Amino acid sequence: MKTIFYKESITGKALFNPTDVIKPIENFPEVCVSTFSKQIIDKFAAFDHVEVIASLLTANGENPVYNIKYGGKEIAFYLSLVGAPACVSCFEEVIAMGAKKFVFFGSCGVLDDNLVRDNLIVPTAAIRDEGTSYHYIAPSDEITPDIELTKLLKKCLDKCGYSYTTGKIWTSDAIYRETLDMINERKKDGCIAVDMEYSALLAAAKYRNVPFIQFFYGADNLDHEEWQPRDLTDYGLSDAEKYLALALECGLEF
Repeated sequence: MKTIFYKESITGKALFNPTDVIKPIENFPEVCVSTFSKQIIDKFAAFDHVEVIASLLTANGENPVYNIKYGGKEIAFYLSLVGAPACVSCFEEVIAMGAKKFVFFGSCGVLDDNLVRDNLIVPTAAIRDEGTSYHYIAPSDEITPDIELTKLLKKCLDKCGYSYTTGKIWTSDAIYRETLDMINERKKDGCIAVDMEYSALLAAAKYRNVPFIQFFYGADNLDHEEWQPRDLTDYGLSDAEKYLALALECGLEF
């Protein structure tokens, strides 16, 4: 059976599209920030000057989209759902609402502990070990971010004084099937971290022609004989201000 993974090109309009279920919102912020930690989103959503401007409706419940004023600019932000299909579906709908540029950040599993350490990660490419991206762009082993947008991300990191490293991200659908053999294989491919959404988001952004950047912070460590959870269950809350402020700074640079 010839599945989408073997198609040489992606053609044809979908039977229904985000714009069929989501209407544009007047004066929706041009820039939108998103992350996967509910704790981080809830912390900033509680600020006095933040307001709800829309909602993403799913079978899992209502997911608010917020507006925050930062550096004299209005920026939207919302919680992304974990996993490539759910994450990209929300991404598509926020584009339909009116967002034109995106800054994402999130945690990842560390594959090269010596290189990552306490650094943030600026991805140079993603290995497409998930299914969603193959519905947006033609098959390939890897997908790369826009060079100029990567320069913008590095500029913001330098400006804000945060250390970072660069390398490939392995995007996988199956968090409980990150086997030792597969981890070693991906490390040989140059991957320094693993996540569940990045390659799919890149593909969707390319398909919809919207600027998109993402940076990562290390959570659990897979570069060891035994799995080390570290601060995985903290969900980034201990450095919430740093991460979201950096994302907002990137939004100002767009």
